[in-house]
Formats: sequence, C-alpha cells, structure tokens
Amino acid sequence: MHLIITDAWLAKSRAIYLNGNQLVLAGLVAALALMLVAAGLYHWVFLKGAREGWPVIGALVQLVVKDEADQRDRFMRENLDAMAKRLGEMQAKMVQLESLGERVSGLAGVSPNDIKVAPGRGGALVGGHSLTMQELQATLADLDRLTDQRVDLMTVMESRLFDQKIKKMMVPTQEPVAGGNLGSSFGWRIDPLNGRSALHTGLDFPSDTGTAILAAAGGIVVAQEFHPAYGNMVEVDHGNELITRYAHASRVLVKKGDLVKRGQKIAEVGTTGRSTGPHLHFEVLVEGVYQDPQKFLTAGRKLPQLAATAAARAPSLRQGPVN
Repeated sequence: MHLIITDAWLAKSRAIYLNGNQLVLAGLVAALALMLVAAGLYHWVFLKGAREGWPVIGALVQLVVKDEADQRDRFMRENLDAMAKRLGEMQAKMVQLESLGERVSGLAGVSPNDIKVAPGRGGALVGGHSLTMQELQATLADLDRLTDQRVDLMTVMESRLFDQKIKKMMVPTQEPVAGGNLGSSFGWRIDPLNGRSALHTGLDFPSDTGTAILAAAGGIVVAQEFHPAYGNMVEVDHGNELITRYAHASRVLVKKGDLVKRGQKIAEVGTTGRSTGPHLHFEVLVEGVYQDPQKFLTAGRKLPQLAATAAARAPSLRQGPVN
C-alpha cells in the first residue's frame, strides 16, 4: 500500500510504503487500541457513573442488573416447581411404602410401631460444601429409584406372607372344643363297648351336650350326614387332600357345600351313633389315611412341613367306622 502524508505547515509531503504483513500488524494494533479505549470508557462511564449516581448511567445499570436477577429468579422458580413435583411424588411413594410396611409387619407378626422407631445415628462432624442444584436433583433421583425398589420388594414379601398365612389357616390347628379336656387319644386302646383291642382313629373331647364344636381350620363342608358309627357327622375339606371329621354331634349347623372359616361353630356336642356319652370325636385324614390330630393341634407353625410328611409316617389304615 502506498500512503502520501502532506504537512501544510512545512509544505512537505512524505510517501510511505506498507506491504501486506505491515498492514495486518497495523490493523491489530488499531483493534487493540480500540479495545483499550472501550474498556476505559466502560470503567469511567458505567462504573463511575453508577457509583456517583449519574441519572442516565445509573438507570441503565439498574436495568441490566434487574434483567439478570429476573433471569436467575425465573430459573430458580422453574427448578423449584420441578423439585416440588418430584417431592410430591416421593411423598406419595413414602405413604404407599408405609402402608405396605404395616401390612407386611402384620402378616409377619411384628408390631408396626417397632419398625417406625428412628434408628440411632451420630458421629464426628466433617464439614462439606452446599449441594448444587444438579447434586440435589441427582440425590432425589437416587432416592426415587431406591423407593421404587423397596415398594417392589415389600409387595413381593406381602404376597408371599399372605400366601403362607392362607396355607396356615387351612391347617387344622384350632381346638375343636374350646377349653375341652382330652378323654381318649389317638392309637390302640381297649374298645369301651366290646372290650377288645382296637385302633382309636381320632381324639375324644368329653363335653356337655350342646357345647360348641368349632372348625379346626377353614375349608368346605364335603359331608354332612348321619352315620351308624359316627352319628351326626361333618367333614370339612381343607385342600391338599386334608380332611377333618367331627362326629357324635347332637345338632349340625352347616350343610354340604358351605364355606367355613377357622373357629366357626359348625355343630354341637352330643352322643349320637356309637357312643357311651356326650363327647366330640375329632379326626384328621390326609389322602384318606388317619393321622394323629394331636400333632396338628400342638405342632403350630411346623404344621406345613408336618402335613406333607404325615401320610408317609402314619399306618396304612383306610376309613372305617370307629368310636
């Protein structure tokens, strides 16, 4: 580039020649100078004007600051609204989890108050930084996933415990006569009518005529009839080929096909059939094989395993008239 500089006072002219590199360098120097001038003007005009209260500059600075504050407030409100929604969802899940916990603890035989006691906590205090918005959101997400896992686990536990409870309710562990005294146990004895050795296939509970006979477990009445040996008789099927029999009743309160629950009054003690006096003759049969009812009444929670193996251990005797 060819530049000619003329001095009017000295009446002289001077020619300057600039190549490409010199021209680029001159442009960079000029740009740097402009940046320095702009920074100086900003410092002098805006900052000084804001400190000293220049009307126009102060209003402009206030507008810029207010816009930044509005953006921060809007950002915080949006995040707080999202977090409030997540918090509401977490509260609903905690209520669901607490309800599940109470039901599961009830099925497991644990007092719900025992699991509500806050565990002891403590330790040395080690200072840390305040949580950022991202860290708080990540913590809520982790808690949300953990809550979902706990709900799924508690639901499975509730289902299994309920299934176990139903199975236990179908095992004859309820005393068929409340507070009844055992008169004759299961096994070989001298028959009270003919004086010969005979197998007694159940338990006898001597009681006054009219005493309530209770279902030893829940089930369905599969027989209600008069039998020459058993007299007025009721049979209840508890599933898995497990049957209980109640004999010598004076009055029967259920009929075939009725659904009965554990402890329900199904008949009254009497002395019908082959009997020497008022009592309940109570039998338990598994796959048609007589079992010792006393094992069921005393084994308690071990009965699910006992019921599965009782048939193999019992003598191979099929149904027949007994006392």
